[in-house]
Amino acid sequence: MGLSVAELAVESLIANGIEALYCLPGVQNDPFFNTLYDRSDALKPLQARHEQGAAYMALGAALATGKPQAFCLVPGPGFLNGCAALCTAQALNAPLFALIGQIPSRAIGKGFGLLHEISGQRDIMAHLTKSATSVMQGSDAPAAFANAWTTMLSGCPGPVGVEVPADVWGEDSGVSSVSASTGVAAPAISADDIDAAAALIKAAQRPLIVVGSGAQEHSDAVRALAEQTGAGVMAFRTGHGVVDSGAPEFVSMPQGHRLWPECDLVIGLGTRLTVQKMEWGVDEALKILHIDIDPAVPDRGPKPSLKLTGDLGDALPRISAVMGSAGDDRSAWRARIADVKHQVSTEIAQKLAPQLDWLAAIRSALPADGLFVDELTQIGYVSRFTFPVSGPRQFLSTGYQGTLGWGVATAIGAAHARPDVPVVSISGDGGAMFSIAELATAAHHKIPVTIIVMNDNAFGNVRGIQRDNFDGRFIASDLTSPDFVALAKACGVSAVRADSPDELQAALSKAVAHNGPNLIEVPVGDFPSPWEYIRMPKQRGTA
Repeated sequence: MGLSVAELAVESLIANGIEALYCLPGVQNDPFFNTLYDRSDALKPLQARHEQGAAYMALGAALATGKPQAFCLVPGPGFLNGCAALCTAQALNAPLFALIGQIPSRAIGKGFGLLHEISGQRDIMAHLTKSATSVMQGSDAPAAFANAWTTMLSGCPGPVGVEVPADVWGEDSGVSSVSASTGVAAPAISADDIDAAAALIKAAQRPLIVVGSGAQEHSDAVRALAEQTGAGVMAFRTGHGVVDSGAPEFVSMPQGHRLWPECDLVIGLGTRLTVQKMEWGVDEALKILHIDIDPAVPDRGPKPSLKLTGDLGDALPRISAVMGSAGDDRSAWRARIADVKHQVSTEIAQKLAPQLDWLAAIRSALPADGLFVDELTQIGYVSRFTFPVSGPRQFLSTGYQGTLGWGVATAIGAAHARPDVPVVSISGDGGAMFSIAELATAAHHKIPVTIIVMNDNAFGNVRGIQRDNFDGRFIASDLTSPDFVALAKACGVSAVRADSPDELQAALSKAVAHNGPNLIEVPVGDFPSPWEYIRMPKQRGTA
């Protein structure tokens, strides 16, 4: 006999480097967890209090490490509870493996009304992943798992899913061992395309580089290209840390928007360029060089002047080598970038001083290598264009998905995967309550994470928009929030309240030195709107 499907699933996860399985057990997956019991020395289950928490924890671990992570849930409502994390992983190109249970194979699609039955579970999963596979009999399992891993590891990263019916876990898979999977190598970029890219850059006088999550593993090459060309390097959410935000070449999104009418070449690296192309606008005077491992990405919206499909680790050193050390003097452009950075930073400091004071307190107390988890809250929004980050994977964000409530659980997963560095999450009281139950998970597993809750007893962003754009006609935006300090302490979490930025800095300094979970509640009021620096108007050409 070969491995059972449950044994193959466990061995497949272990062989592909998974050390922790974020999960909620349940009846359809009982045979799998019974098998996992004997291998929990190599694959440790980390049980959450809610399915969305388990999936977000796996996502946080994937974003913090850049390596595949996995979660396991029961079908139906359990799977659906994890879908917000799956769609966020899809938006962030995060390598996430979803192992999902299913009702007995003979009953799928019959509408018998069995426990946790929903129609079209695999189809739903297929819309949220790079691939979704059903293991309908034991002999399907080897190919299903191998193909899922290969798909995840090939091309642009992303989540994958495999569902296994309750009666199939115990079937013979027909194989006796499992090996690690490898991805398909990225397509080679032709020498002609490399030459064309180098020529395009050489011809430009005022270049800007835009980086996204696809550039996180290539910060050295991006910095080298920026220094070689005099280009500014712009990041918003997922590109933070590719270039140190304290470096002279770093450009925030508001600063980049101010420079946009003057730019004559934009170089997109591992980014969709959606905001720049679709919102800020392009024209014939603006050349676009777009390099991405996904061939479909550069063709969305206005077409690039030159598209290169391949790995940035291959493309950027070759482009730099062709360009060589000689090139046009772009000192005037560098000076212009520095001038605009100063102007915009001064303006933002005046308009958004309350948010900046809190963020400065966090930055001061958080060590340079610490991880900051963004949320859909007033402080979080401003952090996206003002919070200093010095290295890759130090700023975790939802990207375009804007998944309110992800912060607490995601930060716990990030801290579990990276216990070597402090992890701090910033949430509003509205978003914090989405996964606040996971404080108990952090306490149970002794995970060193710090959750900061900015409490204004409201969905503060909704209320601010109603205040500024709808004549203060407040509706469905006020909240009655709990005493977060008392709630955290009841879960076994160290907790304090901070009423000023100085108190927050002091509290956070103590928290990051504590080998366990912490919560800091910060009572706040209304904040000035940051939206003029987030949704910025068209600057050139046609949108």
